[in-house]
Amino acid sequence: MAPYFARAPESLVSDALEGFARAHPDLVEHDAEGGFVRALRGSPDRRVGLLSGGGSGHEPLHIGFVGAGMLDAATPGMIFTSPHNRQVFAASRAVARRDGVLHLVKNYTGDKINFGIAAERLADEGIPVARVLIDDDIASESEDIAVGRRGTGATVLIEKILGAAADAGAGLADLADLGTSLTGRSRSLAVASAAHTAPADGSPAFDIPGGRLEFGVGIHGERADRTVAHEPLDALLETMTDTLLGTLAPGRGDSVIALVNGLGSVTGLELYAVARELGRRLDRRGVELRRSLVGHFVTALDMRGFSLTLLLADDAITDWYDAPAHTPAWRR
Repeated sequence: MAPYFARAPESLVSDALEGFARAHPDLVEHDAEGGFVRALRGSPDRRVGLLSGGGSGHEPLHIGFVGAGMLDAATPGMIFTSPHNRQVFAASRAVARRDGVLHLVKNYTGDKINFGIAAERLADEGIPVARVLIDDDIASESEDIAVGRRGTGATVLIEKILGAAADAGAGLADLADLGTSLTGRSRSLAVASAAHTAPADGSPAFDIPGGRLEFGVGIHGERADRTVAHEPLDALLETMTDTLLGTLAPGRGDSVIALVNGLGSVTGLELYAVARELGRRLDRRGVELRRSLVGHFVTALDMRGFSLTLLLADDAITDWYDAPAHTPAWRR
């Protein structure tokens, strides 16, 4: 692969964060000392600060969703590396409202540990804190994976819905309960035909033979537990949709919000073709596609693949999803 466009691999994240803040000076600020990105505007009715974070390399997650109607702050770690608990603590203190702060944490060991340490420090200072653990990736639902299902694409939808609920004045316990409910209603699945390349040395994370797909690949370059033939898109979507619906088990007439997410180097043309196939299969099964989101939202550097996320949605959840938000990566 051609080398990344960067001054140096080790400065890529810090350079990008400074550039991100310069590109969106009306929406966010970058606290370089504290190691977080903070929203400049927020609802005056919000009683709880919302904070998320995780390793870089998944842009626009999470920094792209800092702003009015979504996150109050995000703590980016180095590439595929958890943010330090000092970052989480500093950001939490900066954005906590009168009812405290809610941590939205993807289910990865490092993230759980560092957000947990920060939460203990916050509690020592008398700042109420609660956590929503997001674990939507069904490919990692195995007894062989001790940490359990990983957190992936559903994070974006949950950040959006909780942001709207927070703006309406929901308290810490109610937001935590809603977030846990949303996690239970969400499942994701990803495939890839090529791994991401490492910025440090330009090597692929792993090799995939021609004509094959990793079925159930993770967003950190984790290999799937199986490699399958690269079938035509309609056959692939049949399998993926069956797998997702088999886990969520919606009834006929139930509704979903769908995320068709590129992992880095899949084109928009391909993603919309995926969205077409997904929509046709939901129609056939009598599941209403209430809303769909198509694009690059939770990437894995330049991985050539995509993920599907389905979230079972009732009227209240749809209303939260439709509420206005204005962040660098979400303006509607």
